Amino acid sequence: MTLAPWRTPLARALHRNRALVYSRYAQLATVDPQGRPHNRTIVFRGFAGETNTLEFITDQRSEKVAHLHHQPWGELCWYFPQTREQFRLAGLLQIIDELHPDPQAQKARLHRWQSLSDSGRQPFTWPHPGQPRTGDLPAAPPDPLTPPVHFCLLWLAPQQVDHLELRGNPQNRYCYRQDDRGIWTVQAVNP
Repeated sequence: MTLAPWRTPLARALHRNRALVYSRYAQLATVDPQGRPHNRTIVFRGFAGETNTLEFITDQRSEKVAHLHHQPWGELCWYFPQTREQFRLAGLLQIIDELHPDPQAQKARLHRWQSLSDSGRQPFTWPHPGQPRTGDLPAAPPDPLTPPVHFCLLWLAPQQVDHLELRGNPQNRYCYRQDDRGIWTVQAVNP
């Protein structure tokens, strides 16, 4: 697979902002069945193999998963403070749960679970997200080898990327679009 042309500026931004732990945090917007937008912060975990697909983790019981079953499109907004760059990546989101039929996706799900720290695994032992709290949260770490049924990978396959460089005068903005054949184009646009 050929890497998309937006991967180079994104890799450069990740590298130049690597000292800022929060540079791996981005905001993901989804739409609920009533058409209302919802936005939340998620943590970038890497790319799915040698692809242009961004990888995140989520709890199958979370609100965003229900949104994605209704509407699989989403948009990620990612700001890098050190380099003053913003990336907006829009595309289809895919949920990789324990029932996903692709063995490679299941292998990636297992690998991601095993690569998490105990504190990263801990929330998956807690009660249903968003429900009223009725007591203390479990403190025992989960099994580091086997993910719980509600642990999912979330893959974002961008189909358009908007890259804004806020540093400099004039500022620069580039729009990348993927056509139906999978070919990427880029155009410089006004900021």
